[in-house]
Amino acid sequence: MKIHIPSPLRSYTHSHEVEVHGETLAEALAVLDRQFPGIRFRVVNEQDRIREHIKFFVNEKSVSDIFIRLEKNDAIHIVCALSGG
Repeated sequence: MKIHIPSPLRSYTHSHEVEVHGETLAEALAVLDRQFPGIRFRVVNEQDRIREHIKFFVNEKSVSDIFIRLEKNDAIHIVCALSGG
């Protein structure tokens, strides 16, 4: 499956898209973190909850639980909130 990486996290991957595998989003993020150490902590906190400023979409559907089951052809998008003033 593919994870689409937002611009603020591309300093880890140097790519807008990364191929990973896993039966759950949590497993896919663990694979992503093994390939690009430190990226998981930017999107998930110590309690395995998605950080406030991050949204995950699986096949264009918003998900709020990293333990959601995935299929091998799923597309995962990570979206970072913008802020400023």
